[in-house]
Amino acid sequence: MKRRHFLSSLAAALAALGFTHAAQAQTVAELAAYDKPDREQKLAAGAKKEGSLDIYTSAQSDDMGALVQAFEKKYGVKVNVWRSSSEKVLQRFVQEARANRQAMDVAETNGPELEAMHREKLVEKMGSPYLKDLIPQAITPHGEWTGTRLNVFVQAYNTNAVKKAELPKKWEDLADPKWKGKLGIEQEDSDWLAGQYAELGEQRAQKVFKDIVDKAGVSVRKGHTLLTQLVASGEIPLALTVYNYKAEQLKAKGAPIDWFTIGPAIARPNGIAVNRKAPHPHAAVLFFDFELSPEGQGILAKRDFVPTSKKVDTPLNKIPMKFVDTRVHLDEFQKWEKAYNDLFTKAK
Repeated sequence: MKRRHFLSSLAAALAALGFTHAAQAQTVAELAAYDKPDREQKLAAGAKKEGSLDIYTSAQSDDMGALVQAFEKKYGVKVNVWRSSSEKVLQRFVQEARANRQAMDVAETNGPELEAMHREKLVEKMGSPYLKDLIPQAITPHGEWTGTRLNVFVQAYNTNAVKKAELPKKWEDLADPKWKGKLGIEQEDSDWLAGQYAELGEQRAQKVFKDIVDKAGVSVRKGHTLLTQLVASGEIPLALTVYNYKAEQLKAKGAPIDWFTIGPAIARPNGIAVNRKAPHPHAAVLFFDFELSPEGQGILAKRDFVPTSKKVDTPLNKIPMKFVDTRVHLDEFQKWEKAYNDLFTKAK
C-alpha cells in the first residue's frame, strides 16, 4: 500500500510538473493572443511580479533609453538593455537558444535580423490591439515580428560645404569630377542598393553607380551614425546612405547638416519581436504593446524616427518612399552583398 501510494504521488507530481512546464512554454503565445478589455492590466500585473525585462537591441542608447525610461516609469518594471550591432543581436540570441539558455525577452532591431529569427523559429506570433493602427508594410505575413519604425535611407550634406542649389537632382549628376573626394557611403547598405535597382532598373542603376565611383570616388565608412557625424563635421560633404532620423537629430542640435532625396527614399521597416521562451513573458508582451501604442510611437517620433503607426503624424513620413521587402532581400542577400561590394567596397 505504501509503495502504491508513493508511486501514485510521484506520478501526480510528475504530471503536475509537466503541466506547469507546458503552461510556461505556452505563456508567451497565450498572452500575445489574449484580447479581453483588461489585457493591459493583466500584463502589467504579471510584469510587476516578474520584476524585470531584458531587451537586446541595435538602436542607439539614447533612442532606446527614451522608450525604456517611459516604460519603467509607467509600469514600475526594471528594463535591462544589451546593445550591439543587429548582426550580433541575432548571433547572441541564436547561440543562447541553441544552448537552451533563455536570457532575452525582446529583440528590437533591424528587419532582416528579425526575419532571420522568425526562420529560426525563435520568436512568437504576436497579437496586439495596436496592430490595426500600423501601415501595411509594418505587418509581416507570419506575425512573428512587427515594424515599429522605418529606417529611411536619404542623402545628407554639410550645409557649409555644399550649397542647396548645387545638390544633384538625379543620380547621374554625381558622376561629375567636381564631386571627387566629397562623397561617402555606408559599408553594408546592400538593401538600399536592392531598392535602387528596383526603382531605377538594373542596367541604369549598375551604370550610374559605377560611373559615380569611377569619376568621383566614394569613401566607404562603417556605421550610419559615424557616416552622419562625418557629414556634420565636413569630412564627408555629401553622403549617399544616411538614415534621415540621425540627420534630423544632429540638425536639431545645430549641426550644419541637412538631408534630401534623389528620387523616392528607400525605406526598410525595423521592429520588435518577442522570444517564444521569454523568461519574463508578461513584461515582454507588455513592452511589445507599449512600443506600438500611440504613446510609444510618439516617443519614437520625438526622436525623429518615422513611426509605423498611422495614429502618430510626423512630417518625415510625407516623403515619397519605396519599400524594401525584407524577406526577398534576406533570400537574395548574397547576390546584393556581392553587387554592393563590387560597386563600392572593392573600389575603395
